[in-house]
This record gives sequence, C-alpha cells and structure tokens, in this order.
Amino acid sequence: MTEAGPGHHRYGSAVEVADAAEHSSEPAHLPGSGASLDRQLISEIYREHGLDLVRVALLLVGDKATAEDVVQDAFIGLVRGLHRLADTDKALAYLHVSVINGCRSVHRTRRRASLRRIQPEPAVWSAESAVMAREDSRLALQAVSRLPARAREILALRYYLDMPDQEIAAVLKVSRGTVSSTASRALASLAQVLREQL
Repeated sequence: MTEAGPGHHRYGSAVEVADAAEHSSEPAHLPGSGASLDRQLISEIYREHGLDLVRVALLLVGDKATAEDVVQDAFIGLVRGLHRLADTDKALAYLHVSVINGCRSVHRTRRRASLRRIQPEPAVWSAESAVMAREDSRLALQAVSRLPARAREILALRYYLDMPDQEIAAVLKVSRGTVSSTASRALASLAQVLREQL
C-alpha cells in the first residue's frame, strides 16, 4: 500500500470520478441545471490534461499508484467545488495547485510515518515510472528525486506542463525570480549528478 490518502480510487474516467464524488459521504454540490455542463467540462479537462497531471505527480511522489491517487483526489475536489468557481477557465489552475498540494501532503505523511518508524512503501523510481515521465533513463529520474521539493515542483511544472515561469510562480506562490533561479540551480545540479553517474 502507498501512503496516498483515501482509498486508491482508480476510476477510469472523469465521469466516474464525478459519480464517486456525488455518492461519497460529502455531497458534490453539483447544481441541478448545470450538472451535465459541469460533467462535460470536467471530462474535457480530464481527457486533455489528466495524463500530464499524473506525470507531474509521479515526478514529485515517485510511484504511479500514489500519483494517480493525488490526481484523482484533485479531480474529486474540483467536482465538489466547481460551483464555487466564478470563472470555469480557472478549473485547470485549481487542479495544478491541488496536485502540488496533494504531493506535498503525501510527503508529509511519509515523513510522519518515518518518524514513527513505520516505513511507507518506498518511492518506485522504476523503468515504468521513467516511461510515464518521458525520461530517457532511470538515472535521470533518480537524480531528479534527489532535488529539493521546490526544485522538483518547478521543473515538473515547467517541463511536463510547459507552464511559463509567471504561471509557475502563481501556482507555487513565489516570485518569478525565485522560479528562474531555482530552475537554473536545479538544472546545473542535475547536469553535474548525471555527469558523475555516466
């Protein structure tokens, strides 16, 4: 079992995510007249961005099952809160923040488990993970896993979601200069580690 939070949902589509949210112990609050429109919007976002969000989460948490849980929880949160979004164009930005926060939560859970001497399932920087993350080698993914958390987040958003530095800064609530300098240091560190390993 991973330290992923509730339930390992493994839904096959955003509609199933929406159904699960509606039938969970917390109401989904989908408005009656707009429910089908909401489902359509979420399904479109899921189809277009779901895999990229899993790739980002995978890079940050280190195993596919936990990454999928983080993204599915983010979509469930979107289903429940979509009626509160004044501008549905902000739904993807909500998901970006939610996935980053979900990954941070996974790391907090793992740290607490470590302090209690309960070892969570280790991050699996496997060949499968490398393919999912579009990495050419397992060494590169392992090198990324050794970077500080903020550096991993910035690189994931920049290179897996192709987000500009200004958007990354907004998601992470840091300055654009911090994004740029952190990315530069992280890339230099990666280059050095990979040179040593190769």
